[in-house]
Amino acid sequence: MRGHRPRLQLEPGTPDTGLLYNVRRAITLMTFRNWLIIVLIVAAGQSTLNLRDVDGVEHRQTEWESRRAVVIFFTTTECPLSNGYIPEMNRIQKEYAARNVAFYAVEVDTTIADRDVRKHAKDFEIAYPVLIDKQQTLVRIAGATATPEVAVLSNKGAVLYLGRIDNRVEDFDQHRNVVTEHDLRNALDAVLAGRTVPHASTKVVGCAIPVKGGAR
Repeated sequence: MRGHRPRLQLEPGTPDTGLLYNVRRAITLMTFRNWLIIVLIVAAGQSTLNLRDVDGVEHRQTEWESRRAVVIFFTTTECPLSNGYIPEMNRIQKEYAARNVAFYAVEVDTTIADRDVRKHAKDFEIAYPVLIDKQQTLVRIAGATATPEVAVLSNKGAVLYLGRIDNRVEDFDQHRNVVTEHDLRNALDAVLAGRTVPHASTKVVGCAIPVKGGAR
């Protein structure tokens, strides 16, 4: 049964003026105000992303609208595993950028100075924008927990894949000589073909993302 707001009852013949009239008017105004607050909150929650990269260039979510997919590479300057994957991510970016896929790296450690992130991006020759995300907005949107982890998003921001890049790293001290599962490439191929990603989530071995505030 639907809930309803109880109405003020007037005695028969009592004019709807004076105190009761003012009470009813106040309730109406409060209801409108609460509705307006809810609308503003929802609108704020749907606002597009607005992040700057290490060169100071502003990137908005509207950049994604013309793309077929978006790849987010979660990384940090001090993680040897994510650093080891930068050359492979550059190769993947070069291949799939030609198929209208956007690539971004995100520095996940909010305590690292911007100048150090900029130097790291230059030293490792990251071939696509490295975003500064002090509020860890993209970490929360994707649900990322470690580096190197990648997310594939639709151009509307829906998470289509989250997990490892491939199966080269089995553990911190165990690496395959030959990669046999190309998870990121497989996910992108499925999305670009209009298919559902067969394995939308895979386990990633890497450095835990330090969550701002101490809790996810």
